Amino acid sequence: MRKMLNTLYVTNPDAFLARDGENLVVRINEKEVFRTPIHYLESIVTFGYMGASPALFALCVEKGVSLTFLTQHGKFLASLSGPVKGNVLLRRKQYRIADSPEECVRIASRFLTGKLINSRVIIRRFISDHGEKCDSQSIKRVCSELAKSIFSLQNAKSLDEIRGIEGDGAKLYFSVFDNLILNDKESFFFKKRTRRPPLDNMNALLSFLYTLLLNETKSALETVGLDPYVGFLHRDRPGRPGLALDLMEEFRPYMADRLALTLVNRRQLIPSDFIQKETSGVFLIDSARKTVLEAWQNRKKEEITHPFLGEKIPLGLLPYTQALLLSRFLRGDMDDYPPFTWK
Repeated sequence: MRKMLNTLYVTNPDAFLARDGENLVVRINEKEVFRTPIHYLESIVTFGYMGASPALFALCVEKGVSLTFLTQHGKFLASLSGPVKGNVLLRRKQYRIADSPEECVRIASRFLTGKLINSRVIIRRFISDHGEKCDSQSIKRVCSELAKSIFSLQNAKSLDEIRGIEGDGAKLYFSVFDNLILNDKESFFFKKRTRRPPLDNMNALLSFLYTLLLNETKSALETVGLDPYVGFLHRDRPGRPGLALDLMEEFRPYMADRLALTLVNRRQLIPSDFIQKETSGVFLIDSARKTVLEAWQNRKKEEITHPFLGEKIPLGLLPYTQALLLSRFLRGDMDDYPPFTWK
């Protein structure tokens, strides 16, 4: 459990939430482990629902505190709230901003600045740790070009220009991604990004991790009251969670790409963990998916110091933290949206 800003996150699946007067009480195995006055909170988010008392439901509704239930893997289940105090207004503001090309450019550039900075850090750190095992000159050249792309984003005037810069930056990043793969190069290699379906083992792994990340990001946006289907960068399409795809851009290198490289370079995944279907697509077998999910859950438990908030949070709460910051920016409580960047 961690209290960030004024949202309480309950991550222990054995936790039961109860009311004692004007206080929220968290019990595990009938033992009290946490207590806080309800007026300190704006919202409560639980991962892996064990239970909550009707008395707590009533207290949350009375005090205007939203209560959101997610699965242990972060999938949105349901949310309880009293009279509308901001979610409808927040979404209306989101829709108005999404109809403004100038505002979309401003916000989209923040998401992609985070993505390109984090992509650059991934390959710079690899040079530092394994420079003798790769073509470090090519990677350094890409680092230099990515720095130019990051600068260009700050001066972009249209969404098409931003998308072009991001596309070029992604090509640069993935052009040296194969250098970051150290083991089983005959089976684990990267020539280019392929999807729907992925055509090799590495792309299959990345696609699976991106799916997990998208689900977590979508749940995070729903938790804070934003519409995950109305974005600022990705074009509207029926059934496509545009804002979730927008926000997850800054997390892709740090949360997904790093884990994919770790699983392969540490030989936690082997060639026989993948199967090629008749459609030529490559996919993880069931046992391998379990391996990846376990590694994903373990990685989410690691703590990082958030660069903007300056406090430690579990990595798994990063999408929720950024979604909360985005909602505060859209409401006008912050002057700008600070993307997550890894140093």
